[in-house]
Amino acid sequence: MAKQYAFYFDSNLCTGCKACQIACKDKWDLDVGVTWRRVAEFGDGEWAVHNDGTYTQNISSYYVSVACNHCSSPECLPNCPTEAITKNEDGVVMIDESRCIGCRYCEWACPYSAPQFDAKRGVMTKCNFCYETVSQGGVPSCVAACPTRALKFGELEELQALYGTVSEVAPLPSASYTNPSLVITPHRNSAPVGTGELANPEEV
Repeated sequence: MAKQYAFYFDSNLCTGCKACQIACKDKWDLDVGVTWRRVAEFGDGEWAVHNDGTYTQNISSYYVSVACNHCSSPECLPNCPTEAITKNEDGVVMIDESRCIGCRYCEWACPYSAPQFDAKRGVMTKCNFCYETVSQGGVPSCVAACPTRALKFGELEELQALYGTVSEVAPLPSASYTNPSLVITPHRNSAPVGTGELANPEEV
């Protein structure tokens, strides 16, 4: 298997502080409405009433930090009419803004909403894995900013060897759509894909 950079996320360690999101916006000076990394708050479960009038519940909530997953089968790439999107030798999916016409087809195709439209410049933008920093031995800004070390990065095979092969959890879509370069340690109360609901839909 060729080298493939990937993100690792441990939902048990994430407190929803959004330091990763803020660090990304700060590093890339992203405009209002353009958010390459987002933190979803997810809730699941229900209250049940019993015949004796008592109640029980299995309600839980947790956070999921997500950006572009530099997928093995990225839907954004074949849906770009100008071939502005490419996948380089490290597996990082990039947008060539000089070729982008801002049609937003990549945005509509991506199940993670990773491509973000920059209205001021009229082009699509997205997480580039802080590629220049990583290629010089550094770490992505989101990873560096995480105070609980819930985020890590590395080569996909190495991360899978350390943490397993789970790459989907609610509220993310099924991994079968794009084969994301993502490894997740699910929260202890994690829910399967397609269940529960977002508590902060306006933020993600």
